[in-house]
Amino acid sequence: MPEISTKPYMLRAIYEWCTDSGYTPYLAVKVDAGTTVPMEYVKKGEIVLNISFGATSGLKMDNDCIRFHARFGGVSREIYVPVDNVMAIYANENGQGMAFEPQLGSFDPSAGPTDSPASGSEPVLAATPISAPAPMLSSVPSSSQQDARTAPAGDDEPPKKGGRPTLTRIK
Repeated sequence: MPEISTKPYMLRAIYEWCTDSGYTPYLAVKVDAGTTVPMEYVKKGEIVLNISFGATSGLKMDNDCIRFHARFGGVSREIYVPVDNVMAIYANENGQGMAFEPQLGSFDPSAGPTDSPASGSEPVLAATPISAPAPMLSSVPSSSQQDARTAPAGDDEPPKKGGRPTLTRIK
């Protein structure tokens, strides 16, 4: 029997923590052929999605995919994201969350979106001792970009005020 991935469970846990804490949960997603998102909002093969209760309709976070309806430019669109393509889930207000290594290339276009396999993709930032620094996303000023950019590792500068959040890996 193959290992069951912890990634979908972590995604649901961070989502629940965000909503319980009054934060807005965001997903950073790597877009490929198995992802159904509005392509006009994709930047550099990535998209950031607000998955809060107020921004989505019919949100369903399964072990293999995340699906929901959301409005883009006033038009309701169906969103389908394989769990393997999720790069991060975080609270927009403070950047706290979890980053993952996306597992691309496992999509089989002949299988269709409902048969998307859940590989054993594990979080990049696994459970760490309390003394270790927590994963965080820093904010970098930009002109309202929708993409999630990875900041260079070892960047010890504190998050700047304003702008879109970006991923910062803390090792």
